[in-house]
Amino acid sequence: MSGRAAGAERSSDTRELILATAERLFAERGVHAVSNRQVGEAAGQGNNFAVGYHFGSRAELVRAIIRRHAEPVERARVRMLAGIAGGGQVRDWVACLVRPFTEHLAALGSPSWYARFGAQVMTDPALRRVVVDDALGAASVRRILDGLNRRLPALPLPVYLERSAMTRHLVMHTCAERERALAAGLPTARPSWDDAATGLVAAVVGLWLAPVTTTGA
Repeated sequence: MSGRAAGAERSSDTRELILATAERLFAERGVHAVSNRQVGEAAGQGNNFAVGYHFGSRAELVRAIIRRHAEPVERARVRMLAGIAGGGQVRDWVACLVRPFTEHLAALGSPSWYARFGAQVMTDPALRRVVVDDALGAASVRRILDGLNRRLPALPLPVYLERSAMTRHLVMHTCAERERALAAGLPTARPSWDDAATGLVAAVVGLWLAPVTTTGA
């Protein structure tokens, strides 16, 4: 291997190590409670500027962690979309959103940190925008949302936006709590990620199909 190739491989290995370390620390402590220097030290990097060198801004580091997990989730979504072939009911389209994520978490084994990382990121308005923009940039997600929207009853825009936010938080925080319990060896409400997905899909469907109420109703 040439010196240039060896250097590129070392750089790639360093990036992966930093990403894995940042994901774990952000999940455990919160994104803004952990400095780039702390990430670098925990990743065994002697250079205090290693994280900034490889990723630049905090938003780019968060985006890189998300994209590190994106491919298997996207593959699962495409597979599920092919299974319903444009048909299906609300439950089927919600499942296309939920199950690829829980399948990925199951494949990561335990302990994993990705759901807890996502829950931490979602508490920050600027970083939440990074997550949402990346998700909406995926072709499969756009197809799923289009299919779901065509099967939902007509909703006032404020109610639609409210339920969209509720769905994001419900899925992310439920998965984060399960991931945290599994890592700590604590009991969980459902015996497997597949069962957890079944419960989540039912809850999200109920949320979207709930009657619209007004203030004071």
